[in-house]
Amino acid sequence: MQAQDGTVATTGRWRARLRLRGGGPWSMGAVLIALVVLAPIAAVIWTALHPERNIWPHLVSTTLPRYLGNSLLLMAAVGTITGVAGSGCAWLVTRYRFPGARALEYLLLLPLAIPAYIGAYALVDFLEYAGPVQTGLRHLFGWSSARDYAFPEIRSRGAAILVLSAALYPYVYLLARAAFREQSGGGEEVAMSLGLGPWRRFVRVGLPMARPAIAAGVAIVMMETVNDYGTVSYFAVQTLTTGIFSVWLQSYNAGGAAQIACVILGLVVALVLLEKTSRRRLRYYALSNRHRPVLKRRLSGWRGGLACLACTLPFALGFVLPGAVILSHALGRQGGWADPGLLRALVHTLTVCGLAAVVTVAAALFLVYGVRLSGARLPRLLMPVTTIGYAAPGAVLAVGILVPLAALDHRLADGLFALTGIDPGLLLTGTGFALVLAYSVRFFAIAQGATDSAMGRIRPSLPMAARSLGRNRGQVLREVHFPLIRGSLVSALLLVFVDGVKELPATLLLRPFNYDTLATRVHEKASLEQLGEAAPAALLVIAVGLCAVGWLARTHR
Repeated sequence: MQAQDGTVATTGRWRARLRLRGGGPWSMGAVLIALVVLAPIAAVIWTALHPERNIWPHLVSTTLPRYLGNSLLLMAAVGTITGVAGSGCAWLVTRYRFPGARALEYLLLLPLAIPAYIGAYALVDFLEYAGPVQTGLRHLFGWSSARDYAFPEIRSRGAAILVLSAALYPYVYLLARAAFREQSGGGEEVAMSLGLGPWRRFVRVGLPMARPAIAAGVAIVMMETVNDYGTVSYFAVQTLTTGIFSVWLQSYNAGGAAQIACVILGLVVALVLLEKTSRRRLRYYALSNRHRPVLKRRLSGWRGGLACLACTLPFALGFVLPGAVILSHALGRQGGWADPGLLRALVHTLTVCGLAAVVTVAAALFLVYGVRLSGARLPRLLMPVTTIGYAAPGAVLAVGILVPLAALDHRLADGLFALTGIDPGLLLTGTGFALVLAYSVRFFAIAQGATDSAMGRIRPSLPMAARSLGRNRGQVLREVHFPLIRGSLVSALLLVFVDGVKELPATLLLRPFNYDTLATRVHEKASLEQLGEAAPAALLVIAVGLCAVGWLARTHR
């Protein structure tokens, strides 16, 4: 009897902790939003554990080792190159003055505006047999065919590593630059007084203190690498993401695709845990309340030229080369701008991505506000977990969204047909609804993070004063919080919109039939070697990306 009473008492305490007290509808709404965001991941795991046709043994014995090996190799190589390039360039622009340093400090961010798959199309066009490089070499040396000279294979795993590294190094550069800026000049001066040269100061002082930021940047790069589909498919590199497309679209096996997706999820979770574990052991504290910035030292002569070249090379490979190739094709075929297909793709992109941005930011605002109003543990436990969508690749989320959504869609259509005798078609998967849901889940962490940090800067006395004047919770949100966090919400809207425009894997899997966006139009035209027709859409994607890079440069001055 005592054991039973003890069990009842324990259960009651847990229910009291998890009860949605204090927030009312706001708390319940916050929990509902969190569950919607987490539902695709749960659906992937459920589908993988309960497939209609279990092909897991076949995958393990045939293609999965190749998919996994290529993915791990790409992640390791791209992570290493971006770690070196990003942290090295960040150290140079924050510690030294050399020709072009001030401009390069911001120009190094521009490759973020160009998706890796556009960089892949541009590199192949520039270096292929009919491209300007090999054509110029043949004219210069009098060669008549490819048999007269040796040239590296363009569509290869090495080229994929180069393109991904050039497109993704700004993630490391941005975080490393902020970390190097925050370091005090005192440590640098002590190192110099001990006789440490520039290289040893970087290795023994600057790099260890910036290691958590660099590790976080490399982790983001590796997650983006495993998420990539356009680049690896164009270079014929079989990875886990291309495996999802092959198993699902060619073998028509959603369970097998979900099982491969679970392997990707396992890699992502292991990567996140490894990054957090490495940071947990590192703690650096300022010994003085006064932060003395590091004085930049001038590099002149060949040293300044070498530093300028080291910072210019990643920028040229990641932005100048692909941007110039795409721009030349776009200007060379001006008739492509009047193509009705381009106009439809632009309208679809603006509609779906704009709606996804509004829905995502509104849901994040409701979630954050509801959690702050609630004193319960459940909403507070769920809120940080909702950021997992950003770490999950788009192809994984597509599996978790389309499988249950298609089943629900068919049941809904059958029910409406039984009631009305009218076949409504596919209302969810046959429209842009699935894309809006995928973008919202994928980029929910961006909106949630911006909203939470903005609300955290509001003094608690302001909403308390409004409540004391008779305002309800909704009025407090509208009249107090919203005006104060409007700038952060607009920034979140922009970032979610831009990321949605560039998203390719989820869009390819979830878009309705004959429903193109700018990203899918670029991919399809370039895959058919029609880069001239793909160039206008690619240029529009780049222009949208430049808006986000401009915002980043403005906020990280």
